[in-house]
Amino acid sequence: MVENANTIIGTFIVYLAIILLMAYVAYRRTANLSDFILGGRSLNSWVTALAAQASDMSGWLLMGLPGLAYLAGLEAIWMVAGLLVGTYLNWKLVAQRLREATERLGDALTLPDYFERRFNDHTRMLRLIAGAFVLFFFALYTSSGFVAAGKLFEALFGIPYLWAMLLGGGSIVAYTFFGGFLAISWADVMQGSLMFFALIIVAAMGFYTVGGSAGLADTVNLLNAELLDPFTNSSGAALGWIGIASLAGWGLGYFGQPHILARFMAIRDSENMGAARRIAMVWQTTVLLAALLIGITGLGVLDRSLSGADAEKVFIFMSVQFFPPVIAGICLSAILAAVMSTASAQLLVSSSAFAEDFYKGLFRKDATRTELLWTGRLAVLGVALIALWLARDPESRVLELVAWAWAGFGAAFGPTVILSLYWRAMNRAGALAGVVVGGLTTIIWPMFRGGAEIFDLYELVPGFVFSTLAIIIATRLSRSSA
Repeated sequence: MVENANTIIGTFIVYLAIILLMAYVAYRRTANLSDFILGGRSLNSWVTALAAQASDMSGWLLMGLPGLAYLAGLEAIWMVAGLLVGTYLNWKLVAQRLREATERLGDALTLPDYFERRFNDHTRMLRLIAGAFVLFFFALYTSSGFVAAGKLFEALFGIPYLWAMLLGGGSIVAYTFFGGFLAISWADVMQGSLMFFALIIVAAMGFYTVGGSAGLADTVNLLNAELLDPFTNSSGAALGWIGIASLAGWGLGYFGQPHILARFMAIRDSENMGAARRIAMVWQTTVLLAALLIGITGLGVLDRSLSGADAEKVFIFMSVQFFPPVIAGICLSAILAAVMSTASAQLLVSSSAFAEDFYKGLFRKDATRTELLWTGRLAVLGVALIALWLARDPESRVLELVAWAWAGFGAAFGPTVILSLYWRAMNRAGALAGVVVGGLTTIIWPMFRGGAEIFDLYELVPGFVFSTLAIIIATRLSRSSA
């Protein structure tokens, strides 16, 4: 438990009160499933940009990435580079086309719904398989947010990990359950701004305290000079193409993340997407570089040494060490903001997949608007309970949980989304093959680690490649046999 915890707790309470107030206001404005899932497609450029990026950068931005930089040094720069390129290409190639396509195809509300309408799938097989992957990977992804919340409250207040996780998870579920998409999007503007400024001031203080670039280089050289070489790991072994491709390959995941793509679908006017892209790129570049700097400077400025899963607490300890309790509380609220913005978006997409793709698609095709709305809200509770169970282990690492779920979505949906928007000849057989092959590859590939060296490659990379090939081959074969 940190010193002056009562002041920090007070800061957290004020933050949570504001978030829950937003949820109440949004609750009064949510009348149907479309409002609950996409906010009636009413977002402007600023809200779209900050909501997309805040929901993208979960607790791993303030815990996982600084922890990686703390342990691995400049090796992490390859991940940052991959994420920046992936972010830009997602906004440039996918955002506007997907927004226009989903509205044109009868106002599709979810990614599986879009796939079914785009490929005229009367069997509903494509919708159901895609919806199943959404529920599976989001349960895992959301659990990473609960792990981050648990570590935050455990470090600050000295309460047991399980209770800390339940407290953070309960707050997320409450405002997602009542407020839906509008509450999340409004909150993401505040949370995205909070994350932005907290990362900047902690990184700046760390850089100043360590003695600037010269002091940083001297300090890290004394500890482990290999941390300053982006082409080697912390033990001095060359990363090689597999190591670099695994880190940079994170950028491929953007094209298939349902919680990010939902923000593109919800903008008021697709012509505003260019302005939103510029806002998003400034935000993304700043926070990623700041998180990287925090991890590296933490090596020289912290009054304690961190190892293993505890390395993901470097931002927490730097905030508490550098600032008075009120400022530290604001900085640490940014972790909760990151967790809440992403986990709530994931819970919302999961609930929409259950309500729209399973409940309405299979059991109640004539379900009323109110019935679907409350089915979606109850699905939030169901997915949250599964995520809490998955997050129960205090030794869980945020980055590892995020990595698997990120790969699953990127490989299962990314190639299908891109080719569906650019290749008119693509058909149902191709889409089904792409989703199944991409999703299963990310599940099966890690099982072979420890064998041939190629299986050390991050599963997103082969999953994305195999999914793309499956789409092309299945589409051409089915067209030639028709």
